[in-house]
Amino acid sequence: MTIRLLIVDDDPLVRAGLTFMLGGAEDIEIVGEAADGHGVGELALELRPDVVLMDIRMPRVDGLSATETLRARPDAPEVIVLTTFHADEQVLRALRAGAAGFVLKDTSPVEIVDAVRRVAHGDPVLSPAVMRQLMTQVSGGTAAPGDRAARARERIALLADREREVAVAVGRGHSNAEISARLYLSVPTVKTHVSRVLAKLGLNNRVQIALLVHDAGLLDGPDTDVG
Repeated sequence: MTIRLLIVDDDPLVRAGLTFMLGGAEDIEIVGEAADGHGVGELALELRPDVVLMDIRMPRVDGLSATETLRARPDAPEVIVLTTFHADEQVLRALRAGAAGFVLKDTSPVEIVDAVRRVAHGDPVLSPAVMRQLMTQVSGGTAAPGDRAARARERIALLADREREVAVAVGRGHSNAEISARLYLSVPTVKTHVSRVLAKLGLNNRVQIALLVHDAGLLDGPDTDVG
């Protein structure tokens, strides 16, 4: 499968560097570039990218607003946020809006190519360790605010017991294969549960499941919810 990629960054040197790095991959086609988030929605409709590599800080319309606009649409492309910060409130907001992960601007070319490929195939670009670091640093090491925590628990309550177990396992960063082994389910059954969780909760991807489970306070204890 050829991955159609749209690059959005206000720095022309960064765009040129990304084009050079990613254009050499046989399975990636760079279908367009943009200098900020203004008009990215229309550009995405025209070019139909599979993945958008999105700078978070840009003039006029920043990457956060552009991500929210893109991910709110049906058949939205996946979004990878480009940033210079490991933990940043805007990065967390972009992930809540549906971004599939983030990569640092000084990430090696091989890792950026791998990130684009993974996201195109439905895998988030966010390790469990990075997810924990991001949420801990941005929230100051505390749980979600009361209102958000209460809303998260109400949404989690919509899930059946098995779906909740799978959601918690996703929140802990376990792969489908690991969840399969821990819950004594087949991998296809795990995938079905993940799909049901996404549909019931109106979420875009596994990163959003992890954030919601975190907000509900279900990741505070030891990893004993599954297994």
